[in-house]
Amino acid sequence: MAGVYIHIPFCKSRCSYCDFATDVWRSSEAVERYVNALSVEIENLAYSGGNASVNERAGQALEGTLQNGRVSARRILADTVYFGGGTPSLLPAGHVRKILDSLRSRFEIASDAEFTMEMNPATVTAETLREYKDLGVNRASFGVQTFNERDLKLLARGHDANDARKTFRLLRDAGFTNVSFDLIAGLPGQSVDDWKRNLDEAVAMSPEHLSLYLLEIHEGTPLAEQLRSGRRPLPDEEIAAEMYEVMLDTLASAGYHQYEISNFAKPGFESRHNTKYWRLEPVYGFGVSAHSFDGVERYANERDTAKYVERIENFGGAEVDRERIDAASESAFLGLRLTNGIDLVEYEAEFGSKLGDKISELEEKDLVEVIDGRLRLTRKGMLFSNEVFAEFV
Repeated sequence: MAGVYIHIPFCKSRCSYCDFATDVWRSSEAVERYVNALSVEIENLAYSGGNASVNERAGQALEGTLQNGRVSARRILADTVYFGGGTPSLLPAGHVRKILDSLRSRFEIASDAEFTMEMNPATVTAETLREYKDLGVNRASFGVQTFNERDLKLLARGHDANDARKTFRLLRDAGFTNVSFDLIAGLPGQSVDDWKRNLDEAVAMSPEHLSLYLLEIHEGTPLAEQLRSGRRPLPDEEIAAEMYEVMLDTLASAGYHQYEISNFAKPGFESRHNTKYWRLEPVYGFGVSAHSFDGVERYANERDTAKYVERIENFGGAEVDRERIDAASESAFLGLRLTNGIDLVEYEAEFGSKLGDKISELEEKDLVEVIDGRLRLTRKGMLFSNEVFAEFV
């Protein structure tokens, strides 16, 4: 089955580290115009090349008829929907409903679909959460990032730690039983003890899932400029590595299973949507900067919100880039992100190539291991994963 990604670019303010396609919410009219464009893009979804074999390979279920090898009216079977951003939780329920109505015109959404919405602290009320639940949202990806007030100001998050605590209680009161936290490590001036306190508080709150990332510095962001000018200390790579080790130990002892380099879950709460990316399963993306993968090709939308809306209004679509992937390469380095790794027999059968020489070199460096026919990263390999992935690109 396929996944569906919806990008909502609007935020209350822009975080200092953010390089995503986002815009500050300036007017309800601009948001409504964007939602209208989204609905048009979804309803204009074109079949990938009109080729039935591509659809079959992508594992999509169709309703419709074949005419000369092309599919007429059809709906794609999807079992995950993900609203990302930006801050999707700023959207009124009416806008979410309109988008979902358009989705259902092109997708048959499974009755047990995982439906995730990214939410930031202090952007929802008890009422809006109930409305989201009524629309089918059953998973919240909650952008905490840190409970440290100094670091929240550094990141220009626009909320404080108490906002995060209060919003989490609202989520529980509204009946959300599948909540994921995002936390960031390796911040300028952040100590290992600071990071451990973040982890301890998160674990005490007991979300079902945790996504924990090392800070990435993106050129052109305010934080990158602060670091370049010396106004902020550069992140310490050795301390960041120690933070990763502390993270592994703390979460394992708290009963969280690591299933991907940066992702941890209680049993049965792994992100079904994000796992599609790592397993090269089809995901259809809509909205500004959204990326799609149909099983053969990856394609991307216009990154500027105003230009995206104009392209949709004038041409009905906003695709600006398309490429055929190197499936053997991507299956290797994306599969290695998952802790269960790659089944070597299946890999060699599908792609007709062996990874023997690369494996031997990486094994000598203690970066990978082969257990029961599966190639996977070692604990050291997770710390130096980019070095491993470079061997497969």
